This record gives sequence, C-alpha cells and structure tokens, in this order.
Amino acid sequence: MASWVPSWFRFPQPTTARHLLYGVLIGLSLSVTSTSLVLYTQKRKRDRQELSYDKRPIEIRSDEIVDGVTGLIGNTPLVRINSLSDALGVEILGKAEYLNPGGSVKDRVALRIIEDAERQGLIHPHTGSRIFEGTVGSTGISIATIAKARGYDVTIIMPDDVAAEKVKALESLGADVERVRPASIVDKKQFVNLAKDRAAHFGHTKDPHDSLIRSTSSVLVTTTASEAVLHEHGTLTLEEAEELKMKPRGFFADQFENRSNFQAHFEGTGPEIWRQTSGRVDAFVSGAGTGGTLSGTGQYLKSVKEDLLIALSDPEGSGLYNKIKHGVMYDRREAEGTKRRHQVDTVVEGIGINRLTINMELGLDIIDDAFRITDAEAVAMSRYLVEHDGLFLGSSSACNLVACVKFVKKMGWGGGGQRVVTILCVYALLVLERGDEADLFGLAGVDVILGRGIILSSGKNDEYLHRAGIPIDLQIIEDLLAS
Repeated sequence: MASWVPSWFRFPQPTTARHLLYGVLIGLSLSVTSTSLVLYTQKRKRDRQELSYDKRPIEIRSDEIVDGVTGLIGNTPLVRINSLSDALGVEILGKAEYLNPGGSVKDRVALRIIEDAERQGLIHPHTGSRIFEGTVGSTGISIATIAKARGYDVTIIMPDDVAAEKVKALESLGADVERVRPASIVDKKQFVNLAKDRAAHFGHTKDPHDSLIRSTSSVLVTTTASEAVLHEHGTLTLEEAEELKMKPRGFFADQFENRSNFQAHFEGTGPEIWRQTSGRVDAFVSGAGTGGTLSGTGQYLKSVKEDLLIALSDPEGSGLYNKIKHGVMYDRREAEGTKRRHQVDTVVEGIGINRLTINMELGLDIIDDAFRITDAEAVAMSRYLVEHDGLFLGSSSACNLVACVKFVKKMGWGGGGQRVVTILCVYALLVLERGDEADLFGLAGVDVILGRGIILSSGKNDEYLHRAGIPIDLQIIEDLLAS
C-alpha cells in the first residue's frame, strides 16, 4: 500500500466500490429526472395558460373602428422598463394607463361609474343632468372627458393646492371647478363632502330631501322634477314617469366609496394584465388613493394565481403603509405642527390617504407587503426614468417603480425570469411658462412637471424642493439598484 495512505485506511472491495458508484449514478439520475419532470410540468402549465388567452389582446385590426372617445379606454399596453429590468435581472412591466384618452388610469373608473349609473336608471344623457365629484384632479379630468361625450355637465370640487395645470385642463374640458382649502374628511367643507352636498342641493330646492331619488353610502341622486311626481305614495302614471326620467339630475360619483371603481379594475385592468402576460406574472405593485386599482386588479390576479404577490406603494404622510404593516392607520408625519401641506404630506399626487375607503377595504386581505416611498426617492426616480428611458412619468408612477425595485430586492429575485407588473398612472404634463407679453408663439420657456411640483427642468421648482428639504439626487436610485 502506498506510504501516504494512513495505516487505518482500507480500500473497499471492488464489489463494494461498484455498488457505491451505482448508487451515486442512480441518485444523480433520479435528481435530474425529478428536476426535468418539474420543469416539464411547469412548462405544460404555462402552455395551457397561454392557449386559454388571445395571443394579441391589444392588437388593433385595420378594419376595427372604436365607438367614440370611450372606445379608446382600456386595453393599454404593457411596457418594459428597460433600465430597471436590465439592472435588476427581473422584468419590470408598466401598464401604460397614461395612454387612455383622459391621460390616466382614472378613465376606467369614470366610465364604469357613469355606465353603471345609466344601467341603474339613475341618470340619463342629454337631460341637463350634472355629475359632481370631489377629486385632486385626474378623476375629474376623466369624468369631464367622458361626461361631455355622453351628454352630461360636470362640477368638480378640488383642494386649492393641486397642480394648476389640472385646473386649466378641467376648465378647458368645460367643467365647472370649485377650489377649496384642504380639510379632514370629517369636515363638512372637505372637498369630497362638498361635492356630495352640491349634488344634494342640485336644482336649488328648499329641502334637498324633497327631490331625493336615491341616497346610499356610495350614490346620491337628486332631480329637479316636481314634488308631486316625487311623492312615494301611489303609482306614477306614464307621463309622470317620463317627466321624472327627462328632468335634470344631480349625481354624486363618489369614486372613493363607489364599488364601480373596484369593478372597473376587477373586470378590466386585471384580466388585461393576465392576458397580456399569458399568465406569467409573479407580482403586482401599486399605490392606492381610492384603493380601487390595487384592490380590483389585485383581487382578480389573486383569483387566477393564488401565489401571486401583491405589494402596496405608499408615499410619505399616508397611513396605508402602517395599516398593512402594523394594522394601525396612522403616520407620524401627520402629527400636528409637522406637516408641510394640509392634506397627505408629500409632493406625490394621486396616491396616499389617511382613511379606509370601501374600495380599499375590498383588497386589504390580499396585500402581502407594503413599501414606504420618500419624496426624495420619488423625485429621483422621476428624473432617472427621463435620463435612462425617455419616460416622462408622473409622481405616482415614479413611486410605484421605486416600490418595484424595493420589492425585488427584498425578495432576492434576479435572473429567474420573474415578472413584476405595476401601473404607470399619469404621463407628465407640459407646462408653458409665459412672460407677461408672450403670446402663443412667443413662449418664454417650456417646463415639464411630474405630478405636484416636480418639474424636471425649471430652477423655480428646484427652489421649491430645496425649501421643502427634498434633495434632487439620481444617485438614490443608482444606490437602490446596486444594493
């Protein structure tokens, strides 16, 4: 025996060595076989899912004509965010809701609310009826766009600190805009409560209950029909019924509590994402204002894929993050004397809230995680996307994409073919900054804004961010991606 072999060591007999070799080979074969079977089963499952959906769900055929502006709503494409996908090794896909005709995801909600109200006989087009809503802007633009196309007038009540460009857009669409000081939802002068009050007093009746047709937590309809027609006793004649139908009505849309909001996404956005990905989606990330997008889309995706993960993107000052993580609806930034603004304390517009809506409650049980997004991160992401992808996205979209990065990092994903889908809610607005003597063809300059006050190229806006203590630093995103 070789001198380097210890004296206590004995080589196995040839038969034993052969058996050991056979055992190792059999073990390796079983391992490879079982892995192959698992991969084959997964592939068959994906193939079956793909066969159950249209291969090109958003393809517009050359002979297809959509029915007016409402026919343009929905079936928005999924766009790969190249810079983030390449850096993370995970497909980050954004549902380009800014391509809706009203410029945001809220087009779906506005259309569904109006259609449901018409189906229920609550409102009728071309009767002088008026739709009232309290909104920070995007929903108002969507309602104004669709209402005009369907024959309704619109009154929008909104906080006086929203982007002035949204007010101009609403007025250009023919909406009557009333701007009020931001207040708590328990205050009668809060913008949503005022919208409901304006609808209740539609027609200038002495007692709004004299003209009330229907009032629930999510729907309020009034009419200018005569008191005799509205008496509950007796049966309406055909003429009285026709009079009631044709009289102008005031309708409170109530996007926060109206379940049509949830249904628009459960029956629209969710199924579209599922078809467009052929069922190959691992997570859905979204912010929440009314909660309809996150709840409706998330509930649908969970119903077709139980192990799909849902994550909330929440800006500073909103209480939803703590509600998901700790079960308490509160944020320390909301403490008295600490807020920069009157409402949710953030430069991000469109998401974040400090109360639970009916639409949000419908999705609480399916949310797996939540991520707090700072103003600095939102600003950095908005500018990072312009620099690397040429995408001028709003602040809520920037928040969603920061949350996608944090989610992927937390999960440890990368290189495994995972897909994360989020919502690109609103495209940035172009603001023309004019001098006193400038005319349409003599503009002093052009600024691009993202949501509330996040302007990409204006020194004036940088000063605002500086005063608010919000840094402008793209390195924040670089560091997040590299962590």
